[in-house]
Amino acid sequence: MGYSDADGADRGGKTGSGRMSSESQQNQDRRERLRKLALETVDLNKDPYFMRNHLGTYECKLCLTIHSNEGNYLAHTQGKRHQTNIARRSARDAYEAQQASAVPGHVAKQQRKTVKIGRPGYRVTKQRDPSNGQRSLLFLIDYPEIDEGLQPRHRFMSAYEQKIEPVDRKYQYILVAAEPYETIAFKVPNREIDTAADKFFTNWDRDNLTFTLQLHFKDKKMGDMPP
Repeated sequence: MGYSDADGADRGGKTGSGRMSSESQQNQDRRERLRKLALETVDLNKDPYFMRNHLGTYECKLCLTIHSNEGNYLAHTQGKRHQTNIARRSARDAYEAQQASAVPGHVAKQQRKTVKIGRPGYRVTKQRDPSNGQRSLLFLIDYPEIDEGLQPRHRFMSAYEQKIEPVDRKYQYILVAAEPYETIAFKVPNREIDTAADKFFTNWDRDNLTFTLQLHFKDKKMGDMPP
């Protein structure tokens, strides 16, 4: 019994579609196996590109990508984009090291060493917006002896990154650094931060040498904040 060209094309289309679907499933299964293996064997605390931000998501500092959980981040690290960027970074570092060693009379750059003079003075004020009940924290930190030309820097750190206290996932930390002072950390609830322009801001007062940071929490029903 004969069949038309259209019938042949239809059969060929179904066969190809099935093959593509099978290959896609195999790739998905492979990525899932790699993700599970990475979760069991990889220590994220030793990954220089892994960062948990103040929104509770995870970032790859190398590829500038955002991931909803650790598993998705680990799956990303096994992918082509991340591996390619690592290879490029390694090649660039090797090239720069070679160029530096080739310059006559080149002296390796010494890491800056600063004698710390202790912790800065600070004030923390707990606030609540009477109009909507939104809680906030106001940090005022004094740096009268800060090195000339510098200004304080801050970042959020998860409970899993720090090594000083037992891990408590209910809290996160705000780190503020400015040489020659010691870096100080504030323990705050691990709740989502309101990043609206009028809800989260920082300011460096160069005249009074005071650093200000204010943040609001999105959750208005949260319990008492730590002392």
